[in-house]
Amino acid sequence: MKEIILGALFLFYSLSTSAQTVTDTQVNDTSSFSTLEEVVIKAYEHNRKLIDIAAPVAYTGQQQLNRFSNTSILPALNQSPGIKMEERSPGSYRLNIRGSSLRSPFGVRDVKVYFDEIPLSDPLGNTYLNQLSFYNFQSIELIKGAAGSLYGAGIGGAMLIHSMPLQWQKAVALDYSLGSFNANNLNLNIKAGDSNHRNIFNYSHQSSDGYRQQSQMQRNIFSYESQLRISDRQTLHAFMLYSDLYYQTPGGLTFAQYDTNPRMARPHAGTNLSAVEAKASVYQKTFTTGFSNEYLFNDYWKNTTAVYGAYTNFINPGIRVYEIRKEPHFGGRTVFEFKKQIGQTVLQLNFGNEAQKGFFSTKDYANKFGTSDTLQTDDATNIWQYMIFAQADIKLPHGWIVTAGASFNKSSVQNTRLSKVPPTAQAQTFQNKIPPRLAVLKKISSTISVYASVAGGFSTPTTSELIHTNGTIGANLEPEDGIDYETGVRGSLFHDKLYFDVGGFVFDLNNTIVQRIDTNGVYYYVNAGSTKQKGIETYISYKIVDRANKFFDGTKLFVSYAFNNFHYGNFKQLNTDFSGNYMPGAAKNNFVAGLDVNTKPGLYTNLTYTYTDKVYLNDANTAAAPSYNLLNARIGYRKKISPKWGLEIFVGADNFLNTKYSLGNDINAAAGRYYNAAPTVSYFAGIALRNLFR
Repeated sequence: MKEIILGALFLFYSLSTSAQTVTDTQVNDTSSFSTLEEVVIKAYEHNRKLIDIAAPVAYTGQQQLNRFSNTSILPALNQSPGIKMEERSPGSYRLNIRGSSLRSPFGVRDVKVYFDEIPLSDPLGNTYLNQLSFYNFQSIELIKGAAGSLYGAGIGGAMLIHSMPLQWQKAVALDYSLGSFNANNLNLNIKAGDSNHRNIFNYSHQSSDGYRQQSQMQRNIFSYESQLRISDRQTLHAFMLYSDLYYQTPGGLTFAQYDTNPRMARPHAGTNLSAVEAKASVYQKTFTTGFSNEYLFNDYWKNTTAVYGAYTNFINPGIRVYEIRKEPHFGGRTVFEFKKQIGQTVLQLNFGNEAQKGFFSTKDYANKFGTSDTLQTDDATNIWQYMIFAQADIKLPHGWIVTAGASFNKSSVQNTRLSKVPPTAQAQTFQNKIPPRLAVLKKISSTISVYASVAGGFSTPTTSELIHTNGTIGANLEPEDGIDYETGVRGSLFHDKLYFDVGGFVFDLNNTIVQRIDTNGVYYYVNAGSTKQKGIETYISYKIVDRANKFFDGTKLFVSYAFNNFHYGNFKQLNTDFSGNYMPGAAKNNFVAGLDVNTKPGLYTNLTYTYTDKVYLNDANTAAAPSYNLLNARIGYRKKISPKWGLEIFVGADNFLNTKYSLGNDINAAAGRYYNAAPTVSYFAGIALRNLFR
């Protein structure tokens, strides 16, 4: 890889001496230095600029996504304060927003995810974010903190994924990159039709041998998306995706194992097989399809309705069990909007409902060296959830905006243990939840606003928490719930050269779900804890050069900082009192700084530095992952080689400082197996070829 980088650097220099000027539409839009306050935000159905949004929203667009290796959205999301996306092994993601992953040892939970208008999270709140390719993301909005008033369950917030480009251009694009550990990434994208009849075909293939033993990954994704503007009043949107993912799971290591050989997989221990012996891995096949319709009744009324169906086949040979899950589910969401200007006041009302239904089958077998053996449990789980929501938004004279909303939520889980004779069925319906939200924003100038909000949120129990280890369902387990208090200021100065977004929050979580054990050794869960989470989040960027120089097309510096003061309130786990301890899984200080340099000849550079403070790994605060520093770099070149063809080549390195660290720690893991070593320095190189049809 070092030889590839040196050769590419020489090629960059040779090409730059005879380069033509490159525009965003000729190759891509990654060279745009538009400030974040200019972006139109959809969060809370507002559809207006970020400076007019009274909420902590982090936006990630093409400019942020294309600063790294084009294989994962992880490093791009981690540029935003308060957000920490982790990868325990290639393809195994976890999303932590302000400590939300405390109850999410695996996968993405406690964050409600939408793909355009379609709910991507299943009825239990789990999201297979790894079913999407890097190239399925055009932009991402992350609402940080409680967002239950409009999006239901999820104390971490909501993720809104947008897949359609803002500017439509028929094109064919072929991207290929390779990297350390035999990483390969291929993507073919075809955009056909015109702005009123958009069709996007995308195929992605990604594979890697992984840094650690037993960490290979292979993923193939095919997606088709169509947007049809039937008339000035109606637009139809259809989406279909098939994902075939295989990844190995090396398992967590103790500190002694991690310190001795971080590349090793979890070894054999007692009666438990090693990760290699168990052939620990995940076979995940997911099919999702959805349709949405936007209809304008008149100048004041609009409706957007989306329906979807999804099926996941999940096979997981694990250390202890061989699990097979089949998870079909379907649902939909409809939103009505009324918007009218009355004098100098603009009134907007949004109301609607969302519902989801799932029929899950879970079979656990003994794992006999990577094959299924004796059946242990066979569960059929029937889940449904629905919510009704309403929100009023009033834009008043003198720069005032007031928003008030709430939702009514109800859900139920019925589990039948078929492996018992006779089969036993138990059900639980959760108490109604009505999370409110009240927000006030004041524009103190045309480019600066301040806001404050109070919002409620909740999180429903998982099936593993509801079902005792003896197969019975807990009688009185209820969702966690909390109140989030926010205040912030954002805007720009010096003719939009300096952009800033500073906010503070206090979040109190009650009814925290914790584990207990009875006299018969049966594990179960109860609502018996609380947390106190306070934080400050800051993002500042400065455009040093903005298309003002004959050579430099744009130069920008940004700094992102999050301070987290997260503690347990009253919190007892089994017979141990952890009240007042630091919450594990969230670093106290997180700092990211970046420098982006674009030149008119087409050469560009992206540098990113990250500092992450130490992270406690258990409730007792007796173990911690040390702090670490990372440096990522990408150097590339964009060139228009003909009126229709654009070329981009790039090289770079992740973890350029060769830091030893653990990404995706297993919190409260048994026997101290907390650590999942991240790759050391890894190099990558890529090429993108695009044909624009006029």
